Amino acid sequence: MTATASIQSAVPDISAEDRAARLTNAGSAWAERMDADRSKAHLTYAVEGAGAGSVATTVRAGKHSFVVDEPAALAGDDAGTSPVEYALGALVGCQVVVYRLYAQQLGIPFDDIVIRAEADLDAARLFGADESVRAGFSEVRLDIELSGPETNERYDALREAVDAHCPVLDIFQNPTPVKTTVTRA
Repeated sequence: MTATASIQSAVPDISAEDRAARLTNAGSAWAERMDADRSKAHLTYAVEGAGAGSVATTVRAGKHSFVVDEPAALAGDDAGTSPVEYALGALVGCQVVVYRLYAQQLGIPFDDIVIRAEADLDAARLFGADESVRAGFSEVRLDIELSGPETNERYDALREAVDAHCPVLDIFQNPTPVKTTVTRA
């Protein structure tokens, strides 16, 4: 595995057995809820952001908060991760969750997982220099590194299950309607 796995954070260590139990219990609980009332599967997420500094945003998501900013080359103070890096981080984070969930569900164990995401963005659209290119990523590349006892074929089957069920991958791969309103305070 790479140095990414050693990043210091507030995430507690957990044993493989405890992780398996949590995943199994969560899956069972969700299945029971949805069997009883299908509408229980419908979730709504909300975050709020306010401008700060040069181009930064302070974001509140539930009980968590973080700063989104740009590097100096994009007029920022480099006080936080950039919006597009957060998007890639959301994709990587969701992939890790869904890999663990489906590994447990399908009985395809792995020991460790590290996912690297890399994407290309042409800033010419951002700055109004070329309206013919996308404003967002032109391509995203995921490199998933699994260590464990299974064959490549089994891990390919796991990847297919993850690709079919990862919510953030779906957001990246398919257009999502966005409704915007602007009001004056």
